[in-house]
Amino acid sequence: MERKHKKGIYEVCVKRPLDFLLSLCGLIALSPVLLITAALVRAKLGSPVIFAQERPGRIDPGTGLEKIFRLYKFRTMTDARDEAGNLLPDEVRLTAFGRKLRATSLDELPELFNILKGDMALIGPRPLLVKYLDRYSEEQRHRHDVRPGLTGYAQVHGRNSISWEEKFDMDVWYTRNITFATDAKIFADTIRTVLKHEGISSETSATMEEFRGSNTEKAQN
Repeated sequence: MERKHKKGIYEVCVKRPLDFLLSLCGLIALSPVLLITAALVRAKLGSPVIFAQERPGRIDPGTGLEKIFRLYKFRTMTDARDEAGNLLPDEVRLTAFGRKLRATSLDELPELFNILKGDMALIGPRPLLVKYLDRYSEEQRHRHDVRPGLTGYAQVHGRNSISWEEKFDMDVWYTRNITFATDAKIFADTIRTVLKHEGISSETSATMEEFRGSNTEKAQN
């Protein structure tokens, strides 16, 4: 039986206005950091400075489909290609400078614009790739019952060092347990995680392996 997402007072009345206010204040306060980071990216990696990619957001109740939006991040990889014109693997294109940006999460700062626009929230499941949409189980797809976040429950409990299944279980748990206290704790834990540089990479990849779908038994549970 499908379990529908039930919104509490905090999620209905407080979360979005608070996200708007915090993202606006963040953009103003961090504008020098944004400008310096942009200049460094331009000098070390070239143009474009901003990496933009379509990502799925919250499910639209009217259509039952995820709203697709353009996510903004600072560029961390080169455009190096092989002789056939195909992009080289992430671990080859990800430079030392790009690793530092990811380790400090500075590459994520442009997503504050996404939060300001309403595409994202400060706290929520991370927005993944559009091509993953048809690979989720029915249960895993509930991660899209809410706006995706700049950081989330899974990001402070392993980030890229845990399996996709563990990450999605945490994402779905969050959608059903949204409170101010939960968001405040995730925000505080995010600061700790960033300072400690925890879970930046998986055990076998420079970033995170592609999600190809859960096995049949797992997906049916």
